[in-house]
Amino acid sequence: MQVTLLVWVITIAVTIVFFVYEFFAHVRKPHEPTIGESARWSAFYIGLALLFGIGIGVVSGWTFGGEYFAGYLTEKALSIDNLFVFLLVMGAFAVPKIYQQKVLMIGIIIALILRGGFIAVGATLIENLSWIFYIFGALLLFLAYRQAFSSHETDPANNRFMRFVRRHLAVTDEYHEDKLTVKKDGKRFVTPMLLTIVAIGFVDLIFAVDSIPAIYGLTSEAYIVFTANAFALMGLRQLFFLIGGLLQRLVYLAQGLAVILAFIGVKLVFHALHVNELSFINDGHPLLWVPEIPISFSLLFIGATIAVATVASLLKTRGNPPRPNTPMPIDSESRKE
Repeated sequence: MQVTLLVWVITIAVTIVFFVYEFFAHVRKPHEPTIGESARWSAFYIGLALLFGIGIGVVSGWTFGGEYFAGYLTEKALSIDNLFVFLLVMGAFAVPKIYQQKVLMIGIIIALILRGGFIAVGATLIENLSWIFYIFGALLLFLAYRQAFSSHETDPANNRFMRFVRRHLAVTDEYHEDKLTVKKDGKRFVTPMLLTIVAIGFVDLIFAVDSIPAIYGLTSEAYIVFTANAFALMGLRQLFFLIGGLLQRLVYLAQGLAVILAFIGVKLVFHALHVNELSFINDGHPLLWVPEIPISFSLLFIGATIAVATVASLLKTRGNPPRPNTPMPIDSESRKE
């Protein structure tokens, strides 16, 4: 796939324009989006992502188009899991609903920047070190195990990282509109709004470790990795308000993602064996008999796994109302921990 510098510049510029528009058109003035507003914009961004994938297929071939769609589906599923943690963070810090858009927007921008950095590092490693696929594969298998048996019940407002932040920053007990800092009695304090953004940025960093190796298991094209990530993050803010209650019903999402990560991990290990250069494996020769999993099967497997996890979750929780998150006040005692 040939991607010129001009195409990269235009793609990044258009991505920035979308996020700038989002901020000034929807986020700058604090308000809680309506269901209708969230639905329209979610549909717009999903439609745009699908059209872009069709464009890649028409211009560069459907092998690359299939890689994009498989990557987009994987990143969207991981982003929805990310939303679940965002929901916990919002509840833990008791963020007023009218300010949640701003927190989400900043969190999504941080996620895109972090993933962009990981994408650049991943592309360099893949280009120069063929054995990195072994590392990526092993990492994904480990992350799949952790994802399958992890719990989102931990308190993101009182983990070790946030306690470290509180020990080194003076924090107010209450929100001051959407301000990040406030001056009281001649002393500068940070508000719970800033703590929330820091917590979400830390969550973004952790999720980038899952996200980038996963999509590099589906394509080696950095351009597809970037655009799939960008489109998966676009509209995530609206999706949060559209399916916020539904998120807590997706009880099998973690297991579905674990299956996807494990599948991609196996795919990466197979590919690593197929292009092997490590001297202690088959005397440094590729194992050509190891199968390469085609992208068409990967796309079908990922789509089917997401569908099964979603349907099974909705059937499991049918008739059971979602449990609300319990807001956790940011009091002086928690800062002392």
